[in-house]
Amino acid sequence: MGRSVLVLCAVVAAGVVLALPAAAGAAVGKGKACIAKHPNYVEDVFEVNYAPGCTGHDEPELDPLSSLPHSATNLTWKAVLPVDGVFPVSATGFGFWFGGTVTDPNPKALFNQGFLEVQFYPDTHVTKCFANGNFNYTHAKNEYTVCTPVWSIVGNSEPAAFNAMLKVDGKPGPMVMHGGDTIRLHYFGTHNGDGAHIVVTDVTTHQRGSIVLRNARTGAMNPAFDRQVIGNSLGWGIVHDAPNSFVWEIGHRSIFGGRPGAFCSPGHSGCESYNWPAWAETTPIRIESVRFGDRGPARHWAVVSDYGGKAQVLDPSETGSTCTHYGGPWCLYPWFTQNHDGSFTYGVNYPGLTADDFGKANQFERQLNCGGPFGKNSTYCMTVIR
Repeated sequence: MGRSVLVLCAVVAAGVVLALPAAAGAAVGKGKACIAKHPNYVEDVFEVNYAPGCTGHDEPELDPLSSLPHSATNLTWKAVLPVDGVFPVSATGFGFWFGGTVTDPNPKALFNQGFLEVQFYPDTHVTKCFANGNFNYTHAKNEYTVCTPVWSIVGNSEPAAFNAMLKVDGKPGPMVMHGGDTIRLHYFGTHNGDGAHIVVTDVTTHQRGSIVLRNARTGAMNPAFDRQVIGNSLGWGIVHDAPNSFVWEIGHRSIFGGRPGAFCSPGHSGCESYNWPAWAETTPIRIESVRFGDRGPARHWAVVSDYGGKAQVLDPSETGSTCTHYGGPWCLYPWFTQNHDGSFTYGVNYPGLTADDFGKANQFERQLNCGGPFGKNSTYCMTVIR
């Protein structure tokens, strides 16, 4: 496949259009999709909509929890990247990311907050990450490359407050990882507040890359909260969660299909995010651990979905599901599981691997029962699974 550019689309917030254009001077290929953080929507209070054809996607997340001081400002994820099988990993949607709420020094940024997504793109060789959140890419089986957009909601055009490509330290081009590699991702703030640091190490190949969240125009973006507890949430988000999370972004078609990256709903033929074989016939991701600085590993975990989990499949008014019942082709909602070795996986139950599925799709709250800046019952509550 030749070079493509992933193109984001406009968002409307409180009557203001946030333009998300294609990168200036870039040839727009097949890769077109709406890839951004899913914002809250409270009718007559805070109305945020994607432009026509760019309806939002789902971001089911797994959060480690800790009330220790600085637990949200210094944590290290360890994971094993998933591997293509009968289905490629990229079939299930856009990809996955490790993210966190950060400060945005732009005075127009809502709540002075942004959301970092260290985005791992499966089967994808990225050649450039654009400032507006777009990226150039080509197909590369079982390859992973990374961009790091920070999304903010502002009163004028700024689709991404920051974006950079992960490179091997001191070298040009992207840091390339492969399915089956073990990676460590260290995210931390500093005493002088020079911007949150991201250090990714491929334990398998000994490669290392790093990024500092610092916008040349507005300044440093730092961890927004000190403790990794539920309630320290992104102000304009749809979930009542903890500051840092792992998310598999679903509800997109593969960026290598006939409608690259397009939003899709349960019941839509080819929307593999909701199709059991697409998950079962790959080797899944394994999130082996999270450590909070030198304070030790995470002992408690929680999950949440941006569209109510199973509710998205059963309620056509949510995102346009065409499923008449739960289950069956393209009518399943994937879930988090814990494996016999203690690691966590996203997808379905895997024979010989899964020890606990936490009720499968029922692990996700189906109604807005938590609050936030926009009032009572404006966000989805987390479910503590461990």
